Amino acid sequence: METVFARVAALDVHKARLTACVRVPAAAGGREQLLAEFETTVPGLVVLRDWLEAHAVTHVAMEATGVYWQPVWHLLEDRFELTLCNARHVKQVPGRKTDVSDAAWLCQLMEAGLLRASFVPPKPQRTLRMLTRYRKTQIQERQREANRLQKTLEDTGIKLGCVASDVLGVSGRAMLEALVAGTSDPAVLAELARGRLRKRLPQLRQALQGRFEPQHALVIGAILAHLDFLDEQIELLSTAIEEQLAPFFPRRRQAGEHDARRESAQRRGADRRDRR
Repeated sequence: METVFARVAALDVHKARLTACVRVPAAAGGREQLLAEFETTVPGLVVLRDWLEAHAVTHVAMEATGVYWQPVWHLLEDRFELTLCNARHVKQVPGRKTDVSDAAWLCQLMEAGLLRASFVPPKPQRTLRMLTRYRKTQIQERQREANRLQKTLEDTGIKLGCVASDVLGVSGRAMLEALVAGTSDPAVLAELARGRLRKRLPQLRQALQGRFEPQHALVIGAILAHLDFLDEQIELLSTAIEEQLAPFFPRRRQAGEHDARRESAQRRGADRRDRR
């Protein structure tokens, strides 16, 4: 195969170790191939980086194997031209010999310029994607926990959700916490209603009659604590995302948008309070 890149390396990455192959011009002419193994710990990857630099490698290729390639990429991306390739594409390239290791074959393909690179976002985008994806999972988990709360309430016979539009609103939360604390009198619980929900006190007294036993208090108390934790984490992640986005927007515009979002949130909160 024709040589497109003179000094190349390829990595066969696994969980605990990786195999590296380097192909460089030989002193006596032709090509020289070197193989070595390294640990995938940070110290091991530092040794790998130094080894590649010692051979004046310019281009490094690796297959996208699960998430194991990511720490290797993060440590090498500032020093080398990296190529992440799809394993399926590599297997489809004709000419592979059974006695050639994965790293050596990948290195030969890199040398000949036959690898098709997969897209790897730049560092800021990777950071933002990690934060937004994790925030999404926390929001989804919060919804699942709210559904568990509703199912548990159904088991008690309490129909708070049929009267209050938001069981986890100010009024609903106060009633739930009182139930967990041991208050069972529907009239007392109904008096915890706030805002427009107080117009529905007779319906609340009926809806709050149920079979609220100690196991229900234990489960609902745990759910409320978990919801508080998730709300805190979502807020922290939202703040971190805003900080990541700050360099991409003028300060004045970002401040205006933040104020608008805050005013919008305040209006939504006021609307919910009015509905209760």
